[in-house]
Amino acid sequence: MDIAAISAESLAAKWKAGEPLELVDVRTAPEFRELHVQFAWNVPLDRLDPQILPQATDGPAGQKLYIVCRSGARGQEACRRLVRGGLTSVINVEGGTLACEQAGLPMVHGRRAISLERQVRIAAGSLVLMGVALGLFVHPALFGLSAFIGGGLIFAGITDTCGMAMLLARLPWNRGAACQK
Repeated sequence: MDIAAISAESLAAKWKAGEPLELVDVRTAPEFRELHVQFAWNVPLDRLDPQILPQATDGPAGQKLYIVCRSGARGQEACRRLVRGGLTSVINVEGGTLACEQAGLPMVHGRRAISLERQVRIAAGSLVLMGVALGLFVHPALFGLSAFIGGGLIFAGITDTCGMAMLLARLPWNRGAACQK
């Protein structure tokens, strides 16, 4: 499924030209609080509902809905979900929030949070290390934990979806209340 995309520079040009823009940030609430485009509103990917989202926008029916995440991957997934849910005017912002900042869009800087990507690295590394330790000191079959995590990381790299990130996004410190418009 091809997803429409726009560069952060083109989005910035539209904003500077005064075009009304509906920008939805699909990162977790803590990531959003840390840094986001000033006119974006937050609907974390795990709470994204294609049936409710169009009703929450202020724009006219059929207005384009721009989707942004940190670097673009979660934005792609959000767009796929929205298109499968019946929305046709969704556009992923290439390069995500990081590219938006570089393109000169107005940003809000808040309290620093550990990104979901870093949390995945910490959790995966910890589980691999634990699997090795358990395999050495408890039973060799427990090396399988490390193999399982390695396989999951390979799968995440190939498919550009990460089950561990989806699980971590549901943990209390990543949930927080989603910001409204």
